[in-house]
Amino acid sequence: MDDNRLIRFDWAAKRMLRDKANFGVLEGLVTVLLNEPIHIVELLESESNQDDPQDKFNRVDIKAKNSKGEIIIVEIQQTRELYYLERILYGVARTITEHIELGKEYDHVKKVYSINILYFDLGKGKDYLYHGTTTFRGVHTNDILEITTKDENALRMRTPEEIFPEYFLIRVNEFNAVAKTPLEEWLDYLKNAHIKEDTTAPGLQEARKKLQYLKMDSEERKAYQRQMENYMYQDSVFAAAHLDGWTEGKAQGVAAGLEEGMAKGRAEGRAEGRAEGRAEANLETARKLKAIGVDLEVIAKGTGLTVEEISKL
Repeated sequence: MDDNRLIRFDWAAKRMLRDKANFGVLEGLVTVLLNEPIHIVELLESESNQDDPQDKFNRVDIKAKNSKGEIIIVEIQQTRELYYLERILYGVARTITEHIELGKEYDHVKKVYSINILYFDLGKGKDYLYHGTTTFRGVHTNDILEITTKDENALRMRTPEEIFPEYFLIRVNEFNAVAKTPLEEWLDYLKNAHIKEDTTAPGLQEARKKLQYLKMDSEERKAYQRQMENYMYQDSVFAAAHLDGWTEGKAQGVAAGLEEGMAKGRAEGRAEGRAEGRAEANLETARKLKAIGVDLEVIAKGTGLTVEEISKL
């Protein structure tokens, strides 16, 4: 067994990163994504942290507040889910409404960052990280609208993206690069549970020290191993389903192609037959008209044949 084996981030997020002493790991990930130092002051009530042995594949989420009072949702999703974008939109909207008291002015609405770590294929795209913000851009001028707002008793201009939620979609399975930047080092950890010894990426040195497999007690190690086996089983089920679907689809495609080919052949045959029939009829008409002495030019105009073709009849 590798004495330096690290615990996967999703497991750590569910069991270890909720300890204030380990906030630095989560701060590191958010710092790298937002490209500014982030300090987490507290964790908030989140939706799906139940520890049910029967719920093998549920998502893991952490909801935190930073030193600016902004809210950060970090969600790790293992399994495919229909309407995933709609659900994270709902989650952000729910978070906003939960953290403004009834009757408060709208300036109490908190900025929300939604960070989604995905271990399944979501749509089509070549990148492993996608970032979405809200901007209002002039249709004719292409400028970005700035809004007058009151901040700490002073009026200032803010762009919509400073107020509206931001979304990060991290498609872990799409990462195949050699880790060189802090972001790539984080992706290497998320996908491969690997951290370089000399890493300087925010949060990863702390993760390397605290999230070691052998630091767990025997019961935690057993539970962790069971979860990893569950993920392997889950992946094999999806792979088998994908193979079955591909095989069935290929067979159906071949059958459909054959049927389409036969139908096309029949249609082309009928068209070709009609064309040949018309050509033969034109030839017969030309023979008859020529036999009774009709001018060849006139026959050519009426049948579509050339004078040369008619003269040979």
